[in-house]
Amino acid sequence: MFPSVAGTRPRACEASASERRKWVEVFKACDEDNKGHLSREDFKVAIVMLFGYKPSKIEADSVMSSVNPNSSGISLEGFLDVVKRKKDAQLYRNEIRHLFTAFDVHYRGFLTLEDFKRAFSRVAPKLPERTVLEVFREADQDSDGHVSFRDFEYAMNYGQAK
Repeated sequence: MFPSVAGTRPRACEASASERRKWVEVFKACDEDNKGHLSREDFKVAIVMLFGYKPSKIEADSVMSSVNPNSSGISLEGFLDVVKRKKDAQLYRNEIRHLFTAFDVHYRGFLTLEDFKRAFSRVAPKLPERTVLEVFREADQDSDGHVSFRDFEYAMNYGQAK
């Protein structure tokens, strides 16, 4: 969709030593009985502590279904992997938000064709106007002449391997 911008997802960042220590501390705090794993409820509490929201039933089911069936929960390494992936996804979404804000110079919360033309004239001045129009139409999912953040985020993730 946006070849020069969204060709690939940004590389995952390595967690700093202090971040990793924090994640391990949260794991240990939630593993009150020192079982070496987190139950479904322990996992939910840990996510609240780290990300400030309670994971949905679907998210918790997804994580717990990936756990070794012979164990009673998610191990420290499994937990660190999940947290790392969540952090990377959060950073990527923040980058998309930053890009959207750069396009939205009038701070309206949506983008118009004129916003697209202005942005593309700066980053790809030789791109034909017809191509910019096609990109805008594809991003404008409900054809209302506005690209919301949700539309923009979808367009930026279009074709990305999850």
